[in-house]
Amino acid sequence: MKKVGFFRSIHLKFVLVYVLLILIAMQIIGVYFVRQLEETLLRNFKTSLQERVNLLEYNLEEEMLNKEERTKEEPSLDDAVRKILRDFVAPDISEVRVIENGSLRIIGTSDSENQGIVGLKTTELLVRRTFVRGSESSDILVNQQTGERFWVLATPIKADGEVLGAIYVVSKIETVYSQMKMINNILASGTAMAMIITAILGILLAQTITRPISDMRKQALAMTKGNFSRKVKVYGYDEIGQLAITFNNLTKKLQEAQATTEGERRKLSSVLSYMTDGVIATDRKGRVILINEPAAKMLDVSRETVLSNSIVSLLGLDEEYTFEDLLEERDSVILDYSTQKRPYILRANFSVIQKETGFVNGLITVLHDITEQEKIDMERREFVANVSHELRTPLTTMRSYLEALAEGAWKDEDIAPNFLEVTQNETERMIRLVNDLLQLSKMDSKDYRLTKEWINFIEFYHRIIDRFEFTKQQSVVFERSLPDETIFVEMDEDKLTQVLDNIISNALKYSPEGGKIKFLVDIQEQQIVVSVSDQGVGIPKDNLDKIFDRFYRVDKARTRKLGGTGLGLAIAKEMVEAHGGEIWAKSKEGKGTQVFFSLPYVQAEEDDWS
Repeated sequence: MKKVGFFRSIHLKFVLVYVLLILIAMQIIGVYFVRQLEETLLRNFKTSLQERVNLLEYNLEEEMLNKEERTKEEPSLDDAVRKILRDFVAPDISEVRVIENGSLRIIGTSDSENQGIVGLKTTELLVRRTFVRGSESSDILVNQQTGERFWVLATPIKADGEVLGAIYVVSKIETVYSQMKMINNILASGTAMAMIITAILGILLAQTITRPISDMRKQALAMTKGNFSRKVKVYGYDEIGQLAITFNNLTKKLQEAQATTEGERRKLSSVLSYMTDGVIATDRKGRVILINEPAAKMLDVSRETVLSNSIVSLLGLDEEYTFEDLLEERDSVILDYSTQKRPYILRANFSVIQKETGFVNGLITVLHDITEQEKIDMERREFVANVSHELRTPLTTMRSYLEALAEGAWKDEDIAPNFLEVTQNETERMIRLVNDLLQLSKMDSKDYRLTKEWINFIEFYHRIIDRFEFTKQQSVVFERSLPDETIFVEMDEDKLTQVLDNIISNALKYSPEGGKIKFLVDIQEQQIVVSVSDQGVGIPKDNLDKIFDRFYRVDKARTRKLGGTGLGLAIAKEMVEAHGGEIWAKSKEGKGTQVFFSLPYVQAEEDDWS
């Protein structure tokens, strides 16, 4: 898993949130505090100034009421006002002017450097507004050069409801804003210090939360790699500590569950590996998620390449079935992969994997190789058909001739002997067929035993050839290529006599007039190879492997005409294999056939016989 970056970590987020909460709280408190403090300071400043202006108003009112009654010895109104203003000194007042009503003449100012305006007419709008309204007016102005703010107050001087004049005061209110600026700086510094302390405390607090979470993350990563032995450290017994304890319990449960699952998986894997049947599992979309080795061999595919492929395509059922059809299929499906060279048939059984809710979670397919079973069934059906046919033909012939004899043909001295001869031949043919069938039946049974003796095979072989050479009716030449040495083989003489009889009889049947039959014996290290070759019509290449099957004939019409049952070579094969040997044939059409069979031979035994 990718490591969490610093700017994405919950540690930083927690500290930032904590700091932002403190900052927002401080800002809200600061704004409310500063605003209230500013209003209070301004109000106190104005109240203090108005109280002094009221006192000044009282003194000036007395002087202005006595204006007409003054004697020459008493100072004039301007001098009296100048004297009062000279005594009216305050650090937060820049200038105080007194203006007479009516003429709007400035009769006094407290600014010693601005005495030149005394006697001049005022131009201040606040003063004019005060005279018009008869009430005080105030405003905050800004010095364009210095940028300092000052508060201007115009208060009427009244006596018995009559406005005698006005007091125009210019106060230094910038001192209040300077104090507010200093307070703001102090508040900002305090906020910064509080944020730094909060950040430090937030880091420490975040560590107490993120450290267990980080440990649990590391444990989760270890669990994804299969390591369940690691435990999360418990730092306390609060909610996070309880979470860590629960996480450790979960780890233990997962470890136990994984051990159980792994055990079951190994059992399933072992079962699937040692099953002779093929097993294929799919997901809910029909894609292969599991295939055992027998199934891969049956389908001749690689286990790695078929994963995630469609089960329908894998089995070659695209044209006949969909995956939904297979989910509903209750019967076995026969998969025929036979070729011209060999038969190959599989039977597929399907089982749906369902959850408890009935939701389809996949499909299990079990494959059985039924090639041999089908082959046995086919051979059984063919065997029954062949036996039926072989018995029906002579029986039909016998019935026809017997019916003819019963109808009076026995009275005819010319026809009757021929009919009886045919009937006798067909009877002998059925007896041979039944005997061959009994012979094969005995050899197929488990109780079949050979009576083996040590026989000089070369002498035995010469004796068989002599018998056929003496009794043969065709002008066929026998050519022997047998070693002069003595070869003792442990064998059942009667059974191998029957083998050679069948092979030599076939060679004589298919040899043309004037043809040649060769008899060979090849001595090898652990076996001897006996062969009989003729110069007959030969056997087609496609039929060569089938001549040892029961009832198989290359030329059925000719074989029946010559009295064959189609079981001679099948019996020979069974007897040779019972001796531990093999039998096979080579042939070229139009040039002849050569039949071979091998017998076990141990050369070390020669000394004992000699």
